[in-house]
Amino acid sequence: MSDASGPVPATADRRLVLATRNPGKVGELREILADVLETAGLDLVGLEAFPDLEDVVESGVTFAQNALLKARYAAAATGLPALADDSGLAVDVLHGAPGIFSARWSGPLGEATGRSRDEANNDLLLAQLGDVPDEHRDAGFVCAAALVLPDGREVVREGSCRGVLGREPRGDNGFGYDPLLVRPDGRTLAEHTAEEKHAISHRGEAFRALAVDLEALLS
Repeated sequence: MSDASGPVPATADRRLVLATRNPGKVGELREILADVLETAGLDLVGLEAFPDLEDVVESGVTFAQNALLKARYAAAATGLPALADDSGLAVDVLHGAPGIFSARWSGPLGEATGRSRDEANNDLLLAQLGDVPDEHRDAGFVCAAALVLPDGREVVREGSCRGVLGREPRGDNGFGYDPLLVRPDGRTLAEHTAEEKHAISHRGEAFRALAVDLEALLS
């Protein structure tokens, strides 16, 4: 991993690219990183600001590898500092699956039914765990967050959020598998407010750690 020491020279373009086309994730990261973005005078934008860029094939075998693939591509293609994350749900009884395949767990067959990808993924996972008793439904979200600078310096931080899988989706304040992961307080992540979720989520933990590096390098 490259040395992350030393400040980045100031440039006229103070945009920070988040390598995603998911507007929900962009909004979530703007909230999580609000303090450092304001301090450093940065504007966080997603890939929708660069419509000519192609999607990156996530060919890594770990969350960290996939996060770096996306951030490296975005930094090289835009000439701007880039952030990316790769995250997913690791179910203990499934030996860590869906893992890096979480976002596409149901594959094309799920989307062919007319449901959203999130709905298809959740339905498939619930069906696979239908006979698993409550005491064996432990699971957790994992996130690897990467920062890559145009000069090649890069940092990766990780976060996690544990709970148990419920038997039906609950809550409207999240996406992905958020409506399934039940926290110790009895609520799913999707039943937490945005502020509550940021304080306990895997993505919040990973990007708060990365914010320290971000402020040091880009302010």
